[in-house]
Amino acid sequence: MVRRRWRTEEGQAALELALVIPLLLLLLFAVTEMGRVGYAYITVNNAARAGARVASVGGNDQDILTTIQNSASFLNPTSLMVQISPGESVRQSGEDVTIEVEYPVQLIIPVIQGVIPNPVVVSSRLSMRLE
Repeated sequence: MVRRRWRTEEGQAALELALVIPLLLLLLFAVTEMGRVGYAYITVNNAARAGARVASVGGNDQDILTTIQNSASFLNPTSLMVQISPGESVRQSGEDVTIEVEYPVQLIIPVIQGVIPNPVVVSSRLSMRLE
């Protein structure tokens, strides 16, 4: 009788594994995608800070853009959207300069794309006073 009971539970572990593996893979992929989005957000934030610092010490728009692109070197530079205000010709010492950087992060996991809008746009806006 004991042998018969063991025979009826032979596939139980395989069935449990088959039920749990898709959930674990979904969780793993979701964590991976959120890690990519988080990395892009931190990179965009640091790039905006570096660009605002260059702007605050009197850099021109081209210097600001170059600094931002160099700070976000692991991101696609053609996808970076940068807005600088006020314009270079109207900046005065003592006023604020605002740098806004946006970057669309393309999701690569199809299942996650159904839950979160694709692309996820990360942005950072930073103001510093001109010296």
